[in-house]
Amino acid sequence: MGHDDGRASGRWFHAGPQRPDATVRLYLFPHAGGSAASYARWASLLPHDVEVRTTQLPGRQERRSETAFTRLDPLIEALYDEVEDDWDGRPFAFFGHSMGALLSYRLTLAMEAEGGPSPALLAVSGWAGVAHHPTDVPIADMSDEEFTGEVEQFGGLPPEVLDDPEMRALVLPALRADFQVLNDYRHDAAPVRCPLVAYCGLSDPLLAGDAMATWSSLSPAFVGLTRFPGSHFYIYQHASAIAADLGRHLRASAAKS
Repeated sequence: MGHDDGRASGRWFHAGPQRPDATVRLYLFPHAGGSAASYARWASLLPHDVEVRTTQLPGRQERRSETAFTRLDPLIEALYDEVEDDWDGRPFAFFGHSMGALLSYRLTLAMEAEGGPSPALLAVSGWAGVAHHPTDVPIADMSDEEFTGEVEQFGGLPPEVLDDPEMRALVLPALRADFQVLNDYRHDAAPVRCPLVAYCGLSDPLLAGDAMATWSSLSPAFVGLTRFPGSHFYIYQHASAIAADLGRHLRASAAKS
């Protein structure tokens, strides 16, 4: 898309084991406040014919000195350029959890609209547009205490930071920026053209009713919704099962590309 916002380029994707014979490359997008480390185990869980890229957004870990995005469209434009630059001609797919699902969904729409390379499969987890409710109070105006309370309503902090004050101090700035990105979105129910598969936790407080099932109307090739025991961060307990199911769908989608 040719977008250039003048930021340090950083390193947008952490590469898993190089697998030149892999039939598909999978880009993983983290939850709000998350980093590439959220998917540290996934390369070893996915089949060997899948090559993994984990997304590292500005404002976290080794990119902490870079300014985090607070608007959705500029972030999607930057991701578009980075995926396009990284593309090696093989089929690729997206998986995102929570905010990562929003990013992978809107990135898929952007790539399909441009008519160039686009995902062979979109996999979404723990987020649905119909259940997306931006906060009324501007995130930038909240104190840390107010913001932490807001986060609790949205499923709380992930387990690796809950009991670690130092980790919370590192995570909160990026998390605050990510919530501004989330607040910037208004759902328009735009459909993607590629196959779509969905996953969620059975007791996710963000997905009341049958919200995740509405993904079935956003792709002409919806291939199913799988629910697992657990809450918003169910993916930590069920990463192996998700990866196994996802690997099956990746093979089928790559074969049709």
